[in-house]
Amino acid sequence: MKLKKVIKFIPLWKLLLYVVFAAILTGITAFILTSAVLFLETQSSRLSELIELVASFGLTPIVLVLFIVLVLYLLPFFYYERQRYVDYLLIQMMNEIEYISEGHFNQKVTIEDKSIIGELGVKVNQIITEVEKAIVDQKESAQIKNDLITNVAHDLRSPLTSIVGYLDLINDDRYKSEVELRYYLQIIHQKSKDLHQLMDDLFDYTLVQNKESLTNEAPINMEEMLNQLAVQFQFQVKAAGMEMRQSLSTVNSPVVMGDGNKLARIFENLIQNAIRYGKDGRYIDIVLSESIKFIEIHIINYGQVIPSIDLPYIFERFYRVEKSRSQHTGGSGLGLAIVKSIVELHGGQIEVESSLGRTAFIVKFPKIEQ
Repeated sequence: MKLKKVIKFIPLWKLLLYVVFAAILTGITAFILTSAVLFLETQSSRLSELIELVASFGLTPIVLVLFIVLVLYLLPFFYYERQRYVDYLLIQMMNEIEYISEGHFNQKVTIEDKSIIGELGVKVNQIITEVEKAIVDQKESAQIKNDLITNVAHDLRSPLTSIVGYLDLINDDRYKSEVELRYYLQIIHQKSKDLHQLMDDLFDYTLVQNKESLTNEAPINMEEMLNQLAVQFQFQVKAAGMEMRQSLSTVNSPVVMGDGNKLARIFENLIQNAIRYGKDGRYIDIVLSESIKFIEIHIINYGQVIPSIDLPYIFERFYRVEKSRSQHTGGSGLGLAIVKSIVELHGGQIEVESSLGRTAFIVKFPKIEQ
């Protein structure tokens, strides 16, 4: 506890009172010591010689002794006031903590002291900061859940309404021919598939939000995976009137550590996205390259441009650039959110670039050496 802070804590009148009281005690002590020395001087020649030796130095030894005596008398007062100062700090801290505990988390403990009490205040402020962050995270989590429920309810309502409506028509025999009946059944079948896809996407999205879900890690050769996906999508690409081109320019084996199924899901979603929105451009390019630390995969299409105003939000769940576009394609609005979550789960990064005639999704993963 610093002497300066304790002295500042003592009222001036009390400080002067302590000094006066200590000075009086010092004077009394000096009188008693002087009387004792004069008495002993008459009793001992050696003591008389010692007194004469000390007197030869002038008043300096006497002043020094009196100062030491004065300080010794002031010490009990200082220890008493220091304890009062400690009690004052503790009471102040308790009052502030009590105020904070009532929900005023923007308030912090204001005690600034380099003693253990000051360190305690710093720790309390750290706890308050963590509690405040936890409350904000909890509110955000609750908002996310509410938004998720709202969006899911909205996306479920449309296909369910169509399914129920057409089933009512069939149940009431309100169709003109077998051809019209089959048309209704086709619509019901398609809407049921849309619902099934939405359920799958919701399950995958909630799964990858769990950071502990990455349990089947193994070295994955990205070049081999992309070749397999190119074969897997060849008929779908051809049916869309498109062509897939690959540029796998690597020096060493492009290996990353991860869950093979989840990594495949990333590029399945991105390729499906390129097929869905890139038909006007005909080509889908898959470019694989590597640097010292990273593997980069570019999935490029040459179709519809993503407006720059939408680019920062493209990976948010249920975000659609155009409402009509999502209705036409039947997307769940979760595909890119799932992609981003899986990429981050693997310690990677994903970004998107879109300009007139070209849209590229760029995925980066930390590379491991075999």
